[in-house]
Amino acid sequence: MLALFEYCLEKEDIQIIVKYWIRILNIKLGWIHEFDKLVVNYVMCFVNLFFIQITINIIDYSTFDCGQLICSGSNDNTVRVWNIEDNKQIRLFNGHSKNTFCVKFSLYYYRNYRCNVICSSSADKTIRFWDFKHNRQLQLFNGHTGSIYDIKFSPFNSGRYLCSGSLDKTIRLWDIETFKSLHIFNGHEDGVCCVDISLLQSSNNNKNDNSIGVIGGNGYTICSGSYDKTIRIWDVETTRQLIAFKGHKNT
Repeated sequence: MLALFEYCLEKEDIQIIVKYWIRILNIKLGWIHEFDKLVVNYVMCFVNLFFIQITINIIDYSTFDCGQLICSGSNDNTVRVWNIEDNKQIRLFNGHSKNTFCVKFSLYYYRNYRCNVICSSSADKTIRFWDFKHNRQLQLFNGHTGSIYDIKFSPFNSGRYLCSGSLDKTIRLWDIETFKSLHIFNGHEDGVCCVDISLLQSSNNNKNDNSIGVIGGNGYTICSGSYDKTIRIWDVETTRQLIAFKGHKNT
């Protein structure tokens, strides 16, 4: 859900828009879990359109500690956390030196350490982890040589693994438990603007010398989209490109 905006409103206008958006999310959700997810997805899409003329690049939603929270990343280089229930900003992080392109709540830190953590990526070529309960930066990932447009946590292992896509044309896989870069995926001919990790397994036999042995040979895949007009699928274990989809005539 990356959207880059060219215009900036006055501070007061932004506050009005944020408060209005928070009221939309502050609704009594249904008793059916799938309905709750449907409502949240609808509102998130609505908000992404609603912010069409301000410099908020990305948002994410969570229910840590039974509360309803939003985090946002902006071209003002900040990461902010908002409490939906009382319509207030509860945290502001200023560590990035350039635009913040992506933010995600970390389920792994919450489930394993009961720690409320946000991950953010930026044009400053870094990925940062923020503990918004204790108002501190936890960790900093370096390695990319270009702006990092997108990050995604793995849908398995409680989100222990993180993939990132960058304008340096690469995708990286990280282990947020050990704070290590596990591998670099090369192949795109231009910047990578979006990434995702799939539960769908490849048919490759990963029990070979080319396997990096990251996640136990389960054959999970990464999907990436690039300014080179292609979509590529990668095998997480062998790091091989499985397929490239070509057909788009623009980025």
